Amino acid sequence: MGRLVTAAVLPPRTPLLPALGAVYRAQLSRARVARIPLLFVATFQSVGILVMMRGVVHSSDTEAARDVVAGSSVLVVAFVALNLLAQYFGRLRATGGLDFYATLPVAPASVVLGTAAAYASFTVPGTLVTAAIGCALFQLSWVHLWVLLAVIPLAGAALSGLGAACGLLATRQELATLLGQLGMSAALLLGVLPASHLPEAVRWLRDLLPSTYGVEALARTFAARPDWGMVGVDLAVCAVVGVLSLAVSTVAYRRAATRS
Repeated sequence: MGRLVTAAVLPPRTPLLPALGAVYRAQLSRARVARIPLLFVATFQSVGILVMMRGVVHSSDTEAARDVVAGSSVLVVAFVALNLLAQYFGRLRATGGLDFYATLPVAPASVVLGTAAAYASFTVPGTLVTAAIGCALFQLSWVHLWVLLAVIPLAGAALSGLGAACGLLATRQELATLLGQLGMSAALLLGVLPASHLPEAVRWLRDLLPSTYGVEALARTFAARPDWGMVGVDLAVCAVVGVLSLAVSTVAYRRAATRS
């Protein structure tokens, strides 16, 4: 009698939103213990920059003070969402960790978005603390700090997408780490330093950095009469860049998973 061969039937793919939630909860639980010390470092670094810049920028220079406080606050997001995420996906690719996710019935977008959302979640406390301390140091109003509830996820999405793409596209883990560090350095130099103090050529480079628009959105809210139209435009730019960068990182994930 001939042997009966039965083909293995793969389980159906989980819908995007449930898969996204499952990846988010798993990453949040896994990263909680390891990332809390790093989040403290990110917050301490941003607060240290605020204190240092307070010795350079006087509170009477309102425009510069707004840029410093807003830039230092968004820097916490850049440290975690861009730098750490680039390192994470670079390590995942180098160690073959993508093979594990490839066996799960979830879409690549769920893995990228869920992981990015988990990392971005860790930036909320540090960003709020940095913004509050900055307002106290530079005598800025706390009234509109609620706009951080929009700045953090939108700037976080844009930076997380770039961080994930850097980690997944890098051919070596060390290169992913280097790209993450360079991205965070750009966010530091171009985001924290007052735009009015930068040369014109550097301002053009500043406009190419996605986190700049999160900085601008927050900085505008410190004005006596904020231009909410421009705040909305800046947040919309962050949202568009976030969608594009996360789409690129999803494509990079598929290619990396295929080659691993």
